[in-house]
Amino acid sequence: MNKAIYIATSEANSGKSIVALGLMRMLLGKTAKVGYFRPIINDVKKGKKDNHINTIISHFELDIDPCEAFAFTRSEFIDKRNRGEEGEIIDTIIEKYKELEEKNDFMLVEGTDFSSETAAIELDANILIAKNLGIPVIIVSSGVGKTLEEFINGLHLAYDSFREKEVEVIAVIANKVQEKNIELVKNRVNKNLPKSVLVNAIPIIPSLINPTIKEIAKAIGAKILLGKEHINNQTASFKVGAMQLRNYLTHLEENCLIITPGDRADIILGALQANISSNYPAISGIVLTGGIIPDEPIVKLINGLPQIVPILSVKQGTFDVANKIGAVRSHMYAKNKQKIITSLNTFDKYVDVDQLNDKLITFKKEGITPRMFQYALLKRAKKQRKHIVLPEGNDDRIITAAARLIAMDIVDITVLGDYDKIANKIIRLGLKVDIDKFNIVNPVKSEYYKEFINTLFELRKNKGITMAMAEDMMGDVSYFGTMMVYKGLADGMVSGAAHTTQHTIRPALQFIRTKPGVTVVSSIFFMCLEDRVSVFGDCAINPNPNAEQLAEIAISSADSSINFGIDPKIAMLSYSSGASGKGADVDIVRKATEIIKEKRPDLKVEGPIQYDAAVDATIGKSKLPDSEVAGQANVLIFPDLNTGNNTYKAVQRETGALAIGPMLQGLNKPVNDLSRGCTVDDIFNTVVLTAIQAQGI
Repeated sequence: MNKAIYIATSEANSGKSIVALGLMRMLLGKTAKVGYFRPIINDVKKGKKDNHINTIISHFELDIDPCEAFAFTRSEFIDKRNRGEEGEIIDTIIEKYKELEEKNDFMLVEGTDFSSETAAIELDANILIAKNLGIPVIIVSSGVGKTLEEFINGLHLAYDSFREKEVEVIAVIANKVQEKNIELVKNRVNKNLPKSVLVNAIPIIPSLINPTIKEIAKAIGAKILLGKEHINNQTASFKVGAMQLRNYLTHLEENCLIITPGDRADIILGALQANISSNYPAISGIVLTGGIIPDEPIVKLINGLPQIVPILSVKQGTFDVANKIGAVRSHMYAKNKQKIITSLNTFDKYVDVDQLNDKLITFKKEGITPRMFQYALLKRAKKQRKHIVLPEGNDDRIITAAARLIAMDIVDITVLGDYDKIANKIIRLGLKVDIDKFNIVNPVKSEYYKEFINTLFELRKNKGITMAMAEDMMGDVSYFGTMMVYKGLADGMVSGAAHTTQHTIRPALQFIRTKPGVTVVSSIFFMCLEDRVSVFGDCAINPNPNAEQLAEIAISSADSSINFGIDPKIAMLSYSSGASGKGADVDIVRKATEIIKEKRPDLKVEGPIQYDAAVDATIGKSKLPDSEVAGQANVLIFPDLNTGNNTYKAVQRETGALAIGPMLQGLNKPVNDLSRGCTVDDIFNTVVLTAIQAQGI
C-alpha cells in the first residue's frame, strides 16, 4: 500500500514548489489527513521558519507543528556527514518521519533545495532517504538554460541514479520549458524512460519566476517608505530612470520596477501618474537609490494619489542596486496568495492529475472529509463552467470573493453596481485582478433594463403590478439579478451580504418559482466537521413546517446530498427516539417520517430520533438497535427553524466546523442567500455551490 510520495530533483531552482503545492491540494481532496515533511531544510535564522514548510502548512491549514516537519538544517546535515555520522542522520530522519506518518493517512515528502556547493552530496542524500523511507519518487527537472539533449540526458541520469538504488520513480515532471516545446519534450522523455513512468511538462510561467517587491526589498536591504500593503506586487522587469521624463515614459513596461535616484521627483511622480493612467502600463514599484528621501511636499502629493505602489529606499547607488535586483530569485511564500493560486492552477492545467492520482493513491477511505468535499466542489464547479450574478457590488466582501473566484478561474461573474465605484474599490482593496474580467452591470443603464421591466410587468400584472411599479422594482439589484437568472443571462445568483433573506428570495419566488412537485423552498448547510460532512436542514427559511412540509424538506435535502456526492442517511430529529415520545411536536416528526417512506422508499430514514442517537454509534445502537440510520446519520432534519438555526451555529462555534451555506432548495433555478455577517470564504463557497446547482438544471 502506497501511503507516501517523495518529490526530488537533482539541481537548484527546479521549481518543485509548484509540484508540492499541486500534490498537496490533490491529496487533500482524496484523503483525510496529509502530512508534510522535509528531511533537510535550508538554514534559517533563530526564531524563523523554513519558507517551504510555512507556506504549505499555512495555506492548507495543516495541523502540524513546523518543528515536526523537518529533521535537519543544511548545516547540521553537512556537519554530521563530515563526521561520518550518516547512520545517525538516516535514523533521525526515519524517526521524525514515522512520528508524523502515524498521525496522517498520506505523507508528502519534499527533498532538498540544492546549492552549488553541495549538489552532488544532496542528490545522494535524497536517494538514500527515499530508499530508507521506502517511498516512491517524483523527479522534477528544470529546462532553463539547457538544450533539449542536455535536459533529456540530465533527467535520465537522475532517473538512473534512483533506480540503481532500487527506488521506484513513478513520474517525472519537466518544469520551466518553453510552452511551444511541451509536446516535443514529453515525447522525447517518454522515449527514454519506461512506459510505467508518467511524464508531464509544465511551461515557464513568468509570474512564478519573477520576484515580488518583498523579495527584492529583502535582497537589497531596502526600507519601505510607502505602499507596504502592495508589497507582494510582482515585477516583470526593471527600468533605470535617468533620462528626462518625456523620454523615460516611452520605456515603461507592464509591471516593471522603477529604479531612480531619490531626488528625481519628476521620474517618481511621472511613474506614479502613469501607473493610474489607462494610456500607460502599470508599474510594480519604485526603488529610490542613494539614500535620498523625497521632500515633504512630494511625499504629501504621493499620499494623495488613489493608488500607491511600494516605494523603497536604499543607500547604494543606482548601478549597484540594478545589478543586485537583476540577480534576485523568486520564491514561494505563505502571504503571496496570488502566486500560490497561480501555481495550483498551473499544476492542474499541465499535470494529468487523475493519472497521477491512480499511481499515488492505492487505498480508499470510507466517508468524506471536509478537505475531500471542498476539493470535490472546486473540481466539479470547474468541469462545467457557469455564470453567477452577484447583485451587491457595493460590498467589499463581495468584490474580494469575486476577485478570488476570477483568479482561480472557477466561474464567470457578473457584479451589479457602478463601474467606477467598483473599479476604485478593487484598487483600494489592493486586489490583483484584471477588472476587465469583471462583468460590471449598472441595472438602470443596462441594455436589458427596459426589456426586464416589460417582462416583470407581463409576469406580475395579474398580481396588481403596474408598469411604473415594475420600473421601480427593476431598479432594485435583487430584482435585476434574479431577472438575469430567469432570462438565462446568468445561471444563478448569490446575494444577502447586505440584504435580508426576504429581500433576496422574494423575486425568485415571484417569477423563478419552484420546481414541479415542490411546494416548499427550504435550505441546507453543509457542516464540514473534522472527520465527516453532514447536511443540516432547514436552518434558514421555514419557521414551523407541518408534517408534509417537513417531509418535503427532508426529501429535497436528501436529493441535494446525492447531487453533492453524499449517500444520504436521514435523521428526522426530535426530543425523543422511536415510539417513546408523546406530544404534538414529536407527532409531526413521526408523520413526516411516514410520508417520506411512502413517497421515497429508496431513502434511508429514521425518525423521530434524538441528535445524539443519530450521530453517535454507541448511543444509536442502544436506543434503536435495528436502525440502519441511527449512529451514522449524515442528513439531519430539524423540526423547526429555531432548533435548526441555533444548533448549526452551536456546532459551528463549539467544534470549529466550516458551515457552507445556506443553499436554497426547490427553485427552478439556483438563487442562494448569504448571512449579513458572512465572510469572504462564505461567499466564495456559496458561489461554488450555486454553480454546481446550476449544472444540474
